[in-house]
Amino acid sequence: MDKLNVICVDDQREVLSAVMQDLEPLYAFLSVEDCESADEVIDLMDELDAEGEHIAVVVSDHVMPGKTGVELLTEISKDGRYTHTRKILLTGQATHADTITAINTAGIDHYFEKPWKSDDILAVVRALVTEYVFDHGLDYRSYQLHLDPEVMLNRLKA
Repeated sequence: MDKLNVICVDDQREVLSAVMQDLEPLYAFLSVEDCESADEVIDLMDELDAEGEHIAVVVSDHVMPGKTGVELLTEISKDGRYTHTRKILLTGQATHADTITAINTAGIDHYFEKPWKSDDILAVVRALVTEYVFDHGLDYRSYQLHLDPEVMLNRLKA
């Protein structure tokens, strides 16, 4: 079974801890990593990629020191190593223009406003990981018990 990773980034430790706690049910089959800056995310992604691991999803806050979440997700979307990596923007402070840029430039897959609902972020991350597994051509049977059944059924029908 290939190792799948989800990376969460937020400069506020309490928010980051809340996201990590919400994703805890996925720890059975995913490695969920936390970072406090965009630069830390890029370094971690380079390290994981060098080790042959998969970065299935990046969940990013928008307003952070240095690079914003939109800038980070745009940079990820332009890196050919991460063409299948799914991206979520999680913020309470993005403007309408920021959100449009995130969709058009960063190719985000989902947007959550703070505060979010735990069940919603868990379901979306599970669905996006399922899409990643299929889009990346991984053997879904290794993860079958943990993937989103509806997304998996739709992908198998196609």
